[in-house]
Amino acid sequence: MSGAVLAQSDPGPRGGAASAGGPAAGLGSDYTSLFNSSRQRFQEIDSVSGAIAGENGVGLGPTFNANSCVSCHAQPAAGGSSPHPTLGQVRKSNPQVAFATLDRLSGRSQTVPSFITAAGPVREARFIANPDGSADGGVHALYTIAGRIDAPSCTAAQPDFATQLANGNVIFRIPTPTFGLGLIENVPDDALRANLAATASARAALGIGGRFNSSGNDGTITRFGWKAQNKSLLLFAGEAYNVEQGVTNEIFGNERGLTGTTGCALNPTPEDNSNVRLSTGSFTGSLSAMSSDLVNFAFFMRLSAPPAPTTVTASEQNGRAVFASIGCNLCHSTTLQTGASPYPGQSNAVIHPYSDVGLHHMSAGLADFVSQGSAGPDEFRTAPLWGVGQRIFFLHDGRSGPANGGLVHAIRQHKSFSLDLLCLLGGSVGSDGVSCSSEANAVVDNYSALSATQKQDLLNFLRSL
Repeated sequence: MSGAVLAQSDPGPRGGAASAGGPAAGLGSDYTSLFNSSRQRFQEIDSVSGAIAGENGVGLGPTFNANSCVSCHAQPAAGGSSPHPTLGQVRKSNPQVAFATLDRLSGRSQTVPSFITAAGPVREARFIANPDGSADGGVHALYTIAGRIDAPSCTAAQPDFATQLANGNVIFRIPTPTFGLGLIENVPDDALRANLAATASARAALGIGGRFNSSGNDGTITRFGWKAQNKSLLLFAGEAYNVEQGVTNEIFGNERGLTGTTGCALNPTPEDNSNVRLSTGSFTGSLSAMSSDLVNFAFFMRLSAPPAPTTVTASEQNGRAVFASIGCNLCHSTTLQTGASPYPGQSNAVIHPYSDVGLHHMSAGLADFVSQGSAGPDEFRTAPLWGVGQRIFFLHDGRSGPANGGLVHAIRQHKSFSLDLLCLLGGSVGSDGVSCSSEANAVVDNYSALSATQKQDLLNFLRSL
């Protein structure tokens, strides 16, 4: 039995140096300098006032999940995803555990929610519905600044996660890696549509659909976030800065979590803004120094190199062929091409994100019952697989990881059916808006039919990406 299990197990995150985290090739000295400066801002730690030693970023709270971008995006380097205390290149416990006591006045610590653990993924929590039964879907931050040494007067209470969990009203999201996102941002809409159209008949044969989320204003394809809900990297960064750290900025200018509280609005807004006049009184300075954190975050993502694969062994090469033969590539598209770019080395670049950027129905097993843009309760963007070789947690809520089989568990979770009455009566969509079957069912069946050796080859290939 031991041999049978080992013959088809996830090898775990690949060792060696981080396969990503640096500047894209060909940027030149000016843009590389901008990338490096922007990476420093990405790693900045925020406090409420910026007056705590080592925490000179301004604007934390009133509610927050983390105090730095790199708290969530750490593994295998700044810009990645959740770290783990004993695995990967960045070995540290989930930083969210420490925020319950960090910078707190004596006797005013907060409670670590039950779904946040030292060896578990970084998570945000969303409530599915409001108390009146209407759709919620929004992020309810883990902590508030109440009781911190730089916000002693704030009265904002933590959400009652225990009750909401008991009511089945909480879903989770984990951070997505940001490596190479400038390249995905620059793939033309027509190229994405052509890519999806090219596999239409092959997808139909396996019961796979696919469509794009889009902007309600101009109809263009949106492409960032678990449901492809954000249009651009600037918007993606602005929303995260406001939702995850509570920092108001030039896109999201209003404080969250103030209703029913006092003493929590402690800074002028937006807290993050363009530095038109630097502290020296001069109007001159580098682009990074004069730009807001938000612009720096976007440049860090936009100018970062995509993860570098290490596919070389016979098993990994065989796994690449298996990946295509069972239909994984029909959603996880191997190749896309960028358009013209103002940034050196990024025009008409052939890239390998292993994603079609499209939305697909995953049925009841993965449904989170949250809608974003036109993405429904069980629809998710095809997660890019580049860099998956050094990731530790998988799927939108981090349910798949080292404790339960990692990639093997994640693959099997793609297969799902709904037992809603309308589905049992032969419909295609249940009364809850969830598709009656996952679009990945036939592909997972193909995976299940592989030999143990073929499965291992596939897993080895994925860990080489």
